[in-house]
This record gives sequence, structure tokens and C-alpha cells, in this order.
Amino acid sequence: MEGFIHSTESFGTVDGPGIRFVIFFQGCPMRCLYCHNPDTWEPGRGDKKTADELLDEYDSVKEFMKGGGITCTGGEPLMQMDFLIELFEKAKKRGIHTCLDTSGVAFSKQSAQKFVQLMKHTDLVMLDIKHIDRQKHKQITGHYNDNILSFAEFVSKSGVELWIRHVVVPGLTDDEESLKRLGAFLAHLKTLRALDVLPYHTMGRVKYEQLGITYPLGETPPLSKAEAIKAKETIMQAIKDEIRRTKTAR
Repeated sequence: MEGFIHSTESFGTVDGPGIRFVIFFQGCPMRCLYCHNPDTWEPGRGDKKTADELLDEYDSVKEFMKGGGITCTGGEPLMQMDFLIELFEKAKKRGIHTCLDTSGVAFSKQSAQKFVQLMKHTDLVMLDIKHIDRQKHKQITGHYNDNILSFAEFVSKSGVELWIRHVVVPGLTDDEESLKRLGAFLAHLKTLRALDVLPYHTMGRVKYEQLGITYPLGETPPLSKAEAIKAKETIMQAIKDEIRRTKTAR
């Protein structure tokens, strides 16, 4: 089996624990307004590679992967589910830590059996939740968030470690009510181990210019680190409040 791969990175430091070998899958159904990898959108492009070729590439640099492993990102890895399962299954046979960085948009109960199989070979899921409100989520990405929130619950019930990422964009995802709603949802994910609240930046704008695509967010200013920290504090407090409320209700 071969997968369509956009590129690989041999020294990833923000894509899971330790130093990671990062595999960028080609193809994504979402069109996030602040996506910094628009060159990975179109499916069926990139280099065709087998799981063994990618793992051999990892093995060539594994001495530098201190406390790490492989991370599959994109694009959207779940768009190539069968190949992803094979890759992770073979990685685990080699003793490699596996991390899936995903939007979760491709999750469906109809194909739940394949997701059960994938989770058997997945050590960590890093899930991007773009917005907790389904209408605003569609505005930002072109898709509702139903499957994404269901996937978060599925990962948690599967017992797989879960890291949540949330990008805070001025005027889009930074209102206090939405941040609190997100925290209340996260409070019920039993395998949640980390929350990364990331400030919106404009570094991806140059890619749009190179591809001849209009940058959707125009002159939206970057978010400061201080504002991102404040947003994370709001989410964390909401998590604590929801856990406390749930215990009291019992």
C-alpha cells in the first residue's frame, strides 16, 4: 500500500513528546481560514510512499529522536485511513511511539471499526478543536464540528492519551463564552493530558501569496502570548468548574 505524502520533517519539537519525525499527509477536506498548510489541501498529490519507506526514513535519524517517535499530520491523515493504520501497526512492531495530529473531521460511527483498529496502534492523539460552537465552526472551516467532538469522546473512551489544541483568533475564537463552553466539554474527556492554546499568527500568509490564493483573514492581527495565556486560563477554570459541578451533582 502507498500513501500520498506531502513531506517529512526530521526534527519536530512541537508535534508531540520529545523530538519527532513528522509525516505530512496530502489532502484535507477542511478549509480553515487560518490554515498555514494550504499546499496540503488537494488529495492525490505529493509523493507516493510505502509505510516501510517512511519507517526506514525514521530509522535513519532515530538516534536524534530523543523521547520522541513519529507524528502523522497534514493535511488530514484520516483521509488515508487504511494507509495510516498500516503505518502505525508497522511502527509499533518496531517499537516506535505513534502520534496522530488530526482535526477529527473524518470520524464517523459508520466506520467506527477502522477507528477501533487505528486506536490499537496509536499512543497519542493531538486533536485540533477549532471552535466549540457548530455554526461558528462551519464558518471557520467549512464543516460542522459534530464528528470532531464525537471523535474526542471516542478517543477518550478508547483509553488513548489525548492532547487538545485550540488556536485563538481575534474576533473568531476569543470570546469568553465560547472558551468556557470548550472547557466544560473538555472536562468530560477522561484521557485528556494536555491543552495547548495557541495564539493566531500570520506566518502562513506567504504560502497563500506563493499559491496565488487570497488570504482569508486579511489584516487580522496576530494574538499576543499574553492574550493566549489569558484564554487558556479561562478554559482551565471552566474545566475545574465543570468537574466540581459534576461531582456536586452526584
